[in-house]
Amino acid sequence: MAKTRGSRGGKGGRLSQAPAGGRRRSGATAQSGGLAKARSAKPRAKRLPPRSDVSLTDTWDLSRLFVSDEAWSKALARFQRRAKDYADFCGQLGKSAEKLAECLKFDSQVSRQAERLGTYAFLRSAEDQSNADAQRMLGCYQHAARLMAEASSFLRPEILAIPEVRMKQFLAAPAIKHYRLILERCLRFRPHTLSNREEELLAMQSEMAEATSHVFRQLLDVDMKFGTVANEKGEAIELTNATFSQLLNSPDRQVRQRTFQQYYQEFQEHQHTLAATLSGSVQKDVFYARARGHSSSLAAALFPDNVPQSVYDNLIASVRRNLPTLHRYYDVRRRKMGLRQIHQYDTYVPILTERERRRTWDQAVQVILQSLEPLGSEYCGVLETGLRGRWCDRYPNQGKQSGAFSCGSYDGDPYILMNYQPMVMQHVFTLTHEAGHSMHSYYSARSQPFEYYDYTIFVAEVASTFNERLLSRHLMNQARDDQERAYLINRDLDDMRGTIWRQTMFAEFEKISHEMVENGEPLTVEAIKAAYRSLLEAYFGKEFVLDPELSLESLRIPHFYRAFYVYKYATGMSAAIALSQRVLEGGPEQLADYLRFLSGGCSQFPLDLLRGAGVDMNQPGPIDTALAHFEHLVAELDELL
Repeated sequence: MAKTRGSRGGKGGRLSQAPAGGRRRSGATAQSGGLAKARSAKPRAKRLPPRSDVSLTDTWDLSRLFVSDEAWSKALARFQRRAKDYADFCGQLGKSAEKLAECLKFDSQVSRQAERLGTYAFLRSAEDQSNADAQRMLGCYQHAARLMAEASSFLRPEILAIPEVRMKQFLAAPAIKHYRLILERCLRFRPHTLSNREEELLAMQSEMAEATSHVFRQLLDVDMKFGTVANEKGEAIELTNATFSQLLNSPDRQVRQRTFQQYYQEFQEHQHTLAATLSGSVQKDVFYARARGHSSSLAAALFPDNVPQSVYDNLIASVRRNLPTLHRYYDVRRRKMGLRQIHQYDTYVPILTERERRRTWDQAVQVILQSLEPLGSEYCGVLETGLRGRWCDRYPNQGKQSGAFSCGSYDGDPYILMNYQPMVMQHVFTLTHEAGHSMHSYYSARSQPFEYYDYTIFVAEVASTFNERLLSRHLMNQARDDQERAYLINRDLDDMRGTIWRQTMFAEFEKISHEMVENGEPLTVEAIKAAYRSLLEAYFGKEFVLDPELSLESLRIPHFYRAFYVYKYATGMSAAIALSQRVLEGGPEQLADYLRFLSGGCSQFPLDLLRGAGVDMNQPGPIDTALAHFEHLVAELDELL
């Protein structure tokens, strides 16, 4: 039961090496004499600085986790020695409430130590992935974590084997009070837990169960080759899964069309292999659900978060009712782009181009803090200290992990990795998004004991998207003219379209494809494409031109090979929109409700936490509120343009 994670961690100042200088070097070498300077006047390609040249103030400070790599190594050695101590509890958990409590306390201490070690190692590796020492640290931690997981693997089966009458007595004992919620959640799985031998057999199949997902990733990321496409500047760009979306943002429609057709041609040539792979993935989900006595694979996926199927069904039903609004948006986009017909490859490029505007890090922080003022002085004060201080690893450097993330832990700061670029507006939104995650971690860690601070994925996107809503509202109110406001509205609409509408269509496809297998219908390539085509027709509308290739999208979405996750994106954004409106239109009580939600960790199930904040995801209300907001923005965009 120990939480041994390799995906969490903390800092950026490489303490095992010489300290970084106070300034970043430009990368140019000194020249002697005017003639030498004139001869070297050719523009140089801008190069990222090595990690050692990054100013310390622009990096995160991991010292709250460990003061040095050496301190981390000593802590890892102590951690590894604790694995043997689990043996003292094996076979003893049913003897007394006190013994069970002693074991749970020990397991919690190990989990906390594991989180701290894993967080530090992960963040050290993320700041420079070419740093062999950091990669070695991460590998050493992951090896130790696997051994600890093996040593503690007896806990759940042994707890579930305690007779119900005896467990009821244990739950009433004072020694168990702090761990009662942990045990109650563990005991929920009793009806879906098999005999020891059956559980062992299922565990032995785990690598086989991952084979379909692994085959898909290898085929998609390695074996499939998409050729090159000339962009709007005539430059040959290698078409990959990464550059596909970049090229679909081209202002040149011919580039977008060529990209779309060339990309999907490769899927056409592999469609039978992909269909067999997807079918195998769905069959795996159905097998495990049936083996564990769940009524369906969807029910099995919803069970851990205690989410009723009505939440899933309400999402689909609400989105279906509001499809005419989405169809109107596509028509607005078609008209404003001057198109006679609109295709799917026309839906990613912004209707309006972004105006160039430079925002330094401090300016980005300032505008974010201004937008978050409705959350109160404490929230903004803590966040300002973190963003202007050293929660963040701010800028790109050689070897640094791409993208952005927030990585909170119980004992360290809620760290943020960015690759911030002052000329990119989206990076301001990314920063406030990650800051939302970090403040969620901050409030939960401050308010809950370790065992109950780590919030679930279901609610994780609420706090981050909430911050984006407030930033968008603030920037719209500060827009210099109608064109700037229209650009921001267009950005919001595309964000909502991608997160609520599109992910709900994906969620509906996952439900349909699994029901097909549960009803004995084979998932052939034609059956998969036909089911997906019917969804495309509904979600895009009669006036939208659906290219035949688009049905192949059913075979290329990675989430389909790890099903029943995408609905959380749609519910999370819907909850965030409803909560942001509630806080902005309310008073101190509504703000207090939201801050309690941030402080809740996993002390309640996700739906209960959200209900306490003021949104009931068991009802269609929050989804309808978000979609009504979308409809309002569509109307305003049409008027502005």
